[in-house]
Amino acid sequence: MKTLSLDAIDRKILKYLVNNARMPYLEIARECGISGAAIHQRIHKLTEAGVILGSYTVVSPKLLGFDVCAYINITLKDTQLLQTTIRELEKIPEIVEAHVISGKGNIQVKLYCIDNDHLMRTIFDSVLRIQGVASTETTISLQEVFSRPLNLDFIEPERR
Repeated sequence: MKTLSLDAIDRKILKYLVNNARMPYLEIARECGISGAAIHQRIHKLTEAGVILGSYTVVSPKLLGFDVCAYINITLKDTQLLQTTIRELEKIPEIVEAHVISGKGNIQVKLYCIDNDHLMRTIFDSVLRIQGVASTETTISLQEVFSRPLNLDFIEPERR
């Protein structure tokens, strides 16, 4: 994947949006010292280039009754079934992330469930019924200690 070259204003715009996706464009424009129209154009360019993938509201799963967060490493019967398996995993509403991985297994998913019974039903009635799945290994998160958006400060300017 080709890396997009970003200038200082693009990086500043991204920092504001990562910290507050609801920040008004005119406020970003004032902070960056450019016009509102220029901000719209730059954000459109960043979106079209795939740098900005979207924005969303982050909710607390625990406060909504999802007391179990788990990670499942999935081993496939045949790696030729990777794309088919991913499409089937996308249909399971409890799964919020999926990654093709190296190491033990082929795919790792993150999911939220109401309780351990719900987790067990999701594994047995949904994940293990997918044709391409040979086996699973589940890890339960006891506590999320932090989560944060991508920090653009640690990347050297010439790498941005």
